[in-house]
Amino acid sequence: MSVPRLLPALRLLVLVAALFLIGPFAPPALRSPSRVDGAAMILFKPVALDSRDPARTKLGALTFLGGWSLDSPNRGFGGISALHVGDGAVVALSDAGALIRFPLPRGTSVRGRIDPLPVGMAPPVAKRDRDSESMALYGGHAWIGFEWRGAIWRYATASGDSAGWRSDAHHAPAAMRAWPNNSGAEGIVRLKDGRFLVFSEGAMRKDGTSEVLEFSGDPALGGTPARSLGYRAPDGYRLTDAALLPDGGLLLLNRRFALLEGVSAKLVVARPPRPGVPAIIAGNTIADFAAPVTVDNMEALSVIREQGRTIVWIASDDNFSPLQRTLLLKFALDEQAGG
Repeated sequence: MSVPRLLPALRLLVLVAALFLIGPFAPPALRSPSRVDGAAMILFKPVALDSRDPARTKLGALTFLGGWSLDSPNRGFGGISALHVGDGAVVALSDAGALIRFPLPRGTSVRGRIDPLPVGMAPPVAKRDRDSESMALYGGHAWIGFEWRGAIWRYATASGDSAGWRSDAHHAPAAMRAWPNNSGAEGIVRLKDGRFLVFSEGAMRKDGTSEVLEFSGDPALGGTPARSLGYRAPDGYRLTDAALLPDGGLLLLNRRFALLEGVSAKLVVARPPRPGVPAIIAGNTIADFAAPVTVDNMEALSVIREQGRTIVWIASDDNFSPLQRTLLLKFALDEQAGG
């Protein structure tokens, strides 16, 4: 292989190092929420859907409505692992235990806030002590999954200010104790009937599916019954987030890294399991994110209704690495695909 052809592979090797070495073992000074000072200027740089065809707007069942690469001078910015969009604002959760809140993009910058999650699993010393990977917001509460600690914490959010969140319940379900430390609760969804689904990224079952726990009610309360289900991701992919569609279906974000192909992602639509019925969750891929389409370490997903359309927001986790980007992408979902 010639030197020019080797260069992309070498860059990918560096990216692998960033993904795995800058993650749970990063220095506390880089990852700690104690570095957060509250106020934050969020900077926006527009990006196209396709770097080779800037006019392109279609990607499977998605229509591209806008995209931005985000940055901030605040060292607490980055590591986005979960996302909620609503009322003209973004509430993002970093995997270093911080809440990042800012208005939806307009112009080149907005003023936002970055606040450490109150209470939480442990003092903000190391990233794995506060590795918050998943979030579901409903009815004035937020449920947050801590990956390394195998726990679900519930926060009261009625104040509307991320700095005012207060924890009022938490539980470490026995069924999550055997989940791998760095492959735990990657997605949380509250179904319309009050059940919760908690998706593991890498806890594998004998049937080759990744484990999903279905809770009959609030997973942050001890004693809530739970049963094991499976999720069959696209071949070679792992789930990184999940969201509820307006029609009650599931929208599932999946990621893969391959040395010769780089990072890619697939968006899947699936039906939720019926109560009490053994099930494997599987669905149809409705969009493929792969170069030259704009893609990075896609980890966060939010679905809303806007002017009669189902809107899908997707964000990436930059691993607090200068080699990666925090992307925020906005799409309309074709109604026949879901929603």
